[in-house]
Amino acid sequence: MKPTLIVAALLLVLGVAQASDVFMTKDAQGRPVYTDRPDTLPAQRLDVKSASTDTVELQRRTAEQEKQMFEASKASDAAAKTANENKAASAAMNADRAKHCQETRDHYLQLMNAQRLYDSDEPDGERRYLTDAELDKAREDAKKVMDEFCAEP
Repeated sequence: MKPTLIVAALLLVLGVAQASDVFMTKDAQGRPVYTDRPDTLPAQRLDVKSASTDTVELQRRTAEQEKQMFEASKASDAAAKTANENKAASAAMNADRAKHCQETRDHYLQLMNAQRLYDSDEPDGERRYLTDAELDKAREDAKKVMDEFCAEP
């Protein structure tokens, strides 16, 4: 018995909701006022069409929009991840470059401050001291390497 009364009440409410009229009047400033009970006459009766919502179509559209939003979010996350990886790689490369710059600068300064340098690659294990020309060439090569590593990218 209760389910029948509930269904009857719902049908009555739905029937009343669809049967109401909409009127438009103007207020004192001339702005339109829409209501179901006009306070003043004359009131213009509007023909308002209403339709029931197709829940299946609504669910389909909602699911499609959620899928599109998910795909866009996934693409955005992938782009952010790639950007972060590129940033980290760039930071690591800059740190490595700074380390090499410091090492080559130290080597160059060592060559510039040295009065005598030797080469220990001799087959008999003896030291062979560099001539002035060889020392100048070593300094020049060290300067080129330092300039290469310490130059701004």
